[in-house]
Amino acid sequence: MSKTISQFDWLSILIYFLLVIIGWVNIYSASLDDTATGIFDFSQIYGKQLLWIILSVFLIVILLSLESKFYERFSSIIYIFSLISILGLFFFGKTINGATSWYAFGGFSIQPAEFAKVATALALSKFISDIQTNMKNLGDQFKAFIIIALPALIILPQPDAGSAMVYAAFFFPLYREGLSGVYLIAGAIGVLVFVLTLVFGPVWVALGSTAVVLFLYFFRKKKRPGAIAYLSILIVAVALSFSVDYIFQNIFEQRHRDRFNIVLGKEVDNRGIGYNTNQSEIAIGSGSWFGKGWTEGTQTKGNFVPEQHTDYIFSTVGEEWGFIGSSVVVFLFVFLMLRIIHLAERQKSQFNRVYGYSLAGILFIHFFVNIGMVIGIFPTVGIPLPFFSYGGSGLWGFTILLFIFIKLDAERMSFW
Repeated sequence: MSKTISQFDWLSILIYFLLVIIGWVNIYSASLDDTATGIFDFSQIYGKQLLWIILSVFLIVILLSLESKFYERFSSIIYIFSLISILGLFFFGKTINGATSWYAFGGFSIQPAEFAKVATALALSKFISDIQTNMKNLGDQFKAFIIIALPALIILPQPDAGSAMVYAAFFFPLYREGLSGVYLIAGAIGVLVFVLTLVFGPVWVALGSTAVVLFLYFFRKKKRPGAIAYLSILIVAVALSFSVDYIFQNIFEQRHRDRFNIVLGKEVDNRGIGYNTNQSEIAIGSGSWFGKGWTEGTQTKGNFVPEQHTDYIFSTVGEEWGFIGSSVVVFLFVFLMLRIIHLAERQKSQFNRVYGYSLAGILFIHFFVNIGMVIGIFPTVGIPLPFFSYGGSGLWGFTILLFIFIKLDAERMSFW
């Protein structure tokens, strides 16, 4: 055991605790009010988060004490149990903020979707490592997509579109293991066509798509696909552009439509649906270079930013610690993700590598979407900032994700 301890990646562990501590400091500031009696006041939001952090230390000890083979051997059982837990929400779940995503136990609530990401990462890693696939076979691709899609499709109608969207992160490990980049390119083009259609309308997007396809067909000399391939791409792009309005009006909920319209500049509603984002931008902008100081943020103290201790916690960083403090937080997140990718690449076990890339992908989606949402370049969705946002389920979910990988890496069969 002592040999394994020496092999733990202590740099990743240090960054984890730095992020958790910085997150708690900002939760304290965002939730502090006149009724607080001290940092150990567990009736307060920051006190409850501190309790979750303390319990996380015991959780980490358990995670690192288990044999690494445990996670691989029981990955399928963990995945099935996870599916059952999120299905059970439709019968026994508690509705909070319009989403039936929690189980209530006394004064605490547990969100199983946060743990389903761990289970999916383990199941996907087990599947790929068992069949030793390079993800070129269509059958293998379909099975992998099913593993990813099942929890996402169960979570989506709760409704919790934010948590369901996170499952796009699993395309990162699939791509690393050999999945064709065509899927990623097609996904990116689909998103681009969707957004451009909302802004300019289907006719202009169809004309633009035609111009782009013709340009690529006549001027791209190397490895040029046949005319059929280009025609197929054009037909799909045009069909999607003329389907956007139906999808947007009939599949998206009104709150989602409003948030997209605000981000795209088609609507201005700073007192209604756009209030959170507008106040968040004001808070971050007012922090300037060095911030107003801890617990000194006027937007924060005035409770102008709703849910500031959860999804909008980064606005507290921007206001009270300024551009410099925000940059430090961004650097820590980016460094941790790059560190995880580096560790994943040195694994000889395919299970370990796929799990490492799954972890990095999940962290990236949460980090990118949450900060993009807070600064107004992404529609508001319920995605927390890892290790930072208030919530025991989120903290424990990300802690489990990270420390399983740290355990796997410590018992790897490779060298630095």
